[in-house]
Amino acid sequence: MPRISRFYFAMAIIYLLIGIGVGLHMSIAHDHSAVGAHAHINLLGWVTSALFGGYYALNPVKAGGWLPWAQCGLYSIGLVVMLPALYLMLTGTPGVEPAVAMGSMAVAAGVVLFAAVVFTRGRGIRASRMMPQPAE
Repeated sequence: MPRISRFYFAMAIIYLLIGIGVGLHMSIAHDHSAVGAHAHINLLGWVTSALFGGYYALNPVKAGGWLPWAQCGLYSIGLVVMLPALYLMLTGTPGVEPAVAMGSMAVAAGVVLFAAVVFTRGRGIRASRMMPQPAE
């Protein structure tokens, strides 16, 4: 499995644990004001990261080169900025909207880069190196 896939799966599990923690906290406190942040943690952090990891695992040719790692870095940084800021904003902390906006833009740019990875040819490991060719 490509290294980027392992990274995305590890990141997905971390966000799943955080999402469960936020959900439990909201339930115990009977305060669901952060439900939007909870949904974003689960969908962008857990689900989308796992889907990215799965895509790269199923398409190792696309996992090579700088573009997948640039996509991963931009998306990851965007989540780290956006998700806590969104949680704070929804629970009443003033002044965090710019961080939510900046993180959201980075996440969106990461998704655009992922689209570029999907719709362009991979420059990493060539398929011919991955599977032995039959002898002639």
